[in-house]
Amino acid sequence: MSRRKPIRLVLVDDHEVVRIGLCAVLNLTPGMTVVGQGGRMEEAKKLCYRLKPDLLLLDIRLPDGSGVDAAREILSKCPDTRVLFLTSFADDHTVLEAILSGAQGYILKDIASQALIRAIQTVAAGHALIDPRLTKRTLEWLRSTPHEPRQSKRPLFSPQEQRLLPLVAKGLTNKEIAQDLRLSEKTVKNYLANVYSKLNIGRRSQIAAFYAGSFKGSGVRLPITPTS
Repeated sequence: MSRRKPIRLVLVDDHEVVRIGLCAVLNLTPGMTVVGQGGRMEEAKKLCYRLKPDLLLLDIRLPDGSGVDAAREILSKCPDTRVLFLTSFADDHTVLEAILSGAQGYILKDIASQALIRAIQTVAAGHALIDPRLTKRTLEWLRSTPHEPRQSKRPLFSPQEQRLLPLVAKGLTNKEIAQDLRLSEKTVKNYLANVYSKLNIGRRSQIAAFYAGSFKGSGVRLPITPTS
């Protein structure tokens, strides 16, 4: 019986002590291996372009640029790499910029080590994740944007598109969504394209982040990893 391949990680943080600590924890975790590390934006890009990791654990502010800009460029060239921000910055603007860059997760550096491991596993498995302490800020920001459906006389999304959102947020594939909604996979792709266009985004994780902020009352939530 073959073992599942370990999650290959690249760590980018400008503090060497942080990187040493993360490497010590993650390399001792079964099913994970750190294949590269760096402290600058340019290093992040070079490492990801060369190593094609499963997940990039990335800080927001780096000496030579923004982690958000790095994530955007990396995801455009390495679509199979997932980005999880690990940072101490929790201001509204930074959080939403990070989410809308296409990154799949955003957690704060005071997270406990076991919660960090679960967060990495969640994001590597294809789910979006936002630190639960940030969801209120996300909700408030989304309510202030023109994308909030309740600010318009006409709903932003059609009834079928509204049914699609929670399923995308749960991490279902197009095939699974098609089965759930009893639609063809092509129809699901068309609805998804419409949602991308209306929100001016291009990644499933961004739909999940939007849904987490705008539709929490519907009873479907993103997987949230406890931080203690």
